[in-house]
Amino acid sequence: MFDFINALSKTQQILIFFASSILFFFLGKIIGSLLEKAKITKKIQTERNDAVKRSRAVIGGQVTEQLAPLFPDFPARYDEVKFIGKPVDFIAFKGLEESCDNGEKCHVDEVLFIEVKTGNSALSTRERAIKQAVDEGRVRYVLWRKD
Repeated sequence: MFDFINALSKTQQILIFFASSILFFFLGKIIGSLLEKAKITKKIQTERNDAVKRSRAVIGGQVTEQLAPLFPDFPARYDEVKFIGKPVDFIAFKGLEESCDNGEKCHVDEVLFIEVKTGNSALSTRERAIKQAVDEGRVRYVLWRKD
């Protein structure tokens, strides 16, 4: 094959060199774009899978949050719990319904702010601030009337 190339004139050799260079350049661009497309497709699939996984975790957490008062180890009775959602999930008036149901004078043993978490989720900055206010006793009852 090299004898064939040596038999060509310099002009023909230069033309073959440029033609083959152009061919390899475009071939490289095509291969590169195919590889990049495959890489992007794989990245999109990975990100979609991650989004689905996170979405399922959020939905699972929301379902658990709504059903939490029905679990036997929940810290208050179902009928004493009021769903708030934000910035805490529930407020409970422990003992209120039980004492009122028995015909006794109604009383509340304690007021609970309840935040439901699943998995490894942690308190948000706002939830931590509310917890700190409650822990420090910075809680009061306010009666507001609009006349």
